[in-house]
Amino acid sequence: MHESLLLGVATVFVLGLGAQWLAWRFRLPSILLLLVFGFVAGPVTGILHPEQLAGDWVFTFVAVSVGIILFEGGLSLRLDELREVKKAVRNLITIGVAITGVLAGLGAYYLLGFNAPLAVIIGAILTVTGPTVVLPLLRHVRPSGRVGTVAKWEGITIDPIGAILAVLVLETVILLHEAPADGGEGLGGALGHLFEGLMMEAVVGVGAAALGTLALVLLLRRRLVPDFLQNPLTLAIVVAIFAVSNLLKEESGLLATTLMGIGLANQKYFSVRRLIEFKEDLRVLLISLLFIVLSARLDASALDYVTWRSLLFVAVLMLVVRPVAVWVSLAGTALTKQEKGFLAWLAPRGIVAAAVASLFSFRLEPFFPEQTDGLVPIIFLVIVGTVAVYGLTIMPVARWLGLATPNPQGVLFVGAHRWARQIGKALHDEGFAVLMVDSNPKNVRDARRLGVTARRANVLAEGVTDELELGGIGRLVALTPNEEVNSLAALHFGEIFETNDLYQLTARSAEGATNLGELPQYLRGLPLFGPAVTFVDLDERFQQGAEVRVLPITDRDTFGHLIEQYEDVVTPLFLVRGHGLYVFSQRDSNPTPQAGDRLIAIVGPEDDEHELRFSEKGSLLLTAEDPGAAFEDKGDGISAEPPPVNAPSRP
Repeated sequence: MHESLLLGVATVFVLGLGAQWLAWRFRLPSILLLLVFGFVAGPVTGILHPEQLAGDWVFTFVAVSVGIILFEGGLSLRLDELREVKKAVRNLITIGVAITGVLAGLGAYYLLGFNAPLAVIIGAILTVTGPTVVLPLLRHVRPSGRVGTVAKWEGITIDPIGAILAVLVLETVILLHEAPADGGEGLGGALGHLFEGLMMEAVVGVGAAALGTLALVLLLRRRLVPDFLQNPLTLAIVVAIFAVSNLLKEESGLLATTLMGIGLANQKYFSVRRLIEFKEDLRVLLISLLFIVLSARLDASALDYVTWRSLLFVAVLMLVVRPVAVWVSLAGTALTKQEKGFLAWLAPRGIVAAAVASLFSFRLEPFFPEQTDGLVPIIFLVIVGTVAVYGLTIMPVARWLGLATPNPQGVLFVGAHRWARQIGKALHDEGFAVLMVDSNPKNVRDARRLGVTARRANVLAEGVTDELELGGIGRLVALTPNEEVNSLAALHFGEIFETNDLYQLTARSAEGATNLGELPQYLRGLPLFGPAVTFVDLDERFQQGAEVRVLPITDRDTFGHLIEQYEDVVTPLFLVRGHGLYVFSQRDSNPTPQAGDRLIAIVGPEDDEHELRFSEKGSLLLTAEDPGAAFEDKGDGISAEPPPVNAPSRP
């Protein structure tokens, strides 16, 4: 028995993390693989024996895990960012939740044949979508505009709100069924008992959350805990608060841990960055284990619930319930029809729905023994159906609605210092999406004054890829003076962008302490610009008066003369060709400018051998070493023609 149990535990870990790796490797929804692996390991092959997963320890593990996952969701709720899309998100998590719960409950009642109490509970459970399934889809699509922000915040906030709603509905159903035992007071007594129970739920949950948050703030703010114990201590306090709250009032632990996460995320006394990084890793582990365990507990008879009625129920959820909830909720908001359409096709269910359903089936079995067995299979069918359909179709839908492009050309700049802002401004003026990220608030403010979108953030933070609006962004350009930050940023965003779209600037020359050329390819992005271009060199040039210019090209051959004669003062950065953008790299095959292209380059500083002049329209007048010969742009580009007699000097 001991050996069998040990093998079962090892199997859960191996299957869970193996499914996560395969999902990453082949870019598949991880939930689908986890469910398949668990079902195959459980009822299909019997590797995980049902009797091993039928004990009370399973429900305790699931309950604690859900509490930790909701704590993780709370840590993602920063109220200052929520204000930007407040109205749309508020309507979706209030009006939208109510509509979803009512319509899903009606569907469960009329299509699936559940009795009224269970149908209401199913409707409440299915209000949950969750960041664990929504955010990976948003990272894949990178929708443009505000719709990505709305979808992200709905996915984050709906997780705890939906779970809390489901808990309150469960308590209501149980209280109503226990009401006759309260002395025969009938419906009035039941409602009074219900109100008392709901008040106790709120009081205990809020009180426990406040106690846990206060304890952590005091301990961590006063540095009473060493760094290596901060994450374990936080986890211990979260579990303790969950347990104490549940002992005082059943199911209030979910509310307590969610509010505790929200409180810690929005306090200003200490940074929660280390906690966020830790909870991200813990969330992946818990999700992997939970899905394997919960799907392995299913009986083979669960397939009996896959009928035309259940499939119709899933279709109604996606084609009727979600669109109605979105369009009614967002009526009167500033979102466009395309943005509403995108949100109407994005409501996959995730781990919280599965875990809550498993917990509730255990709680509800004494009250509804005939129908409780169908609760978990139906919820799992909804999870599989919504994740599969939305995951496979959301990108084509986003492109059809004009909210995502097949080949986004925008640039994410890491670093918003003075001359990085000049480069970003030039690209922005050419019509490309530009997002600058910097941890220095002054740099961010100065970039915004230029009209360039900028965010203050730590580009290496674990959750930054979910927080940034990457609509229209197709490549990363790291321009900080720190070689390691540039390399780590390229690695960090490797899950978002293709390898050939990750670029970084060499911080120092080969004579410096770090030589980019010595780093392995997989540890860095592609080296930017010319072979001798480093951060130090560019910084010195800009201090001496260099600036970013956009140079039209009218003659392909003249570009060679430009680089040959002015290689010390003209450094090509980007080439604009139609709606495409090309980056000059030290090692990549660089584009050859053609007539009609526009060259974005660093020009200057001048010296005695390279006197630069510009036309009235700002184009470069090319002067050869022989003062009698020159290259001029004729006012609209670079070409091999004699210059005018009174060519204006550079402003």
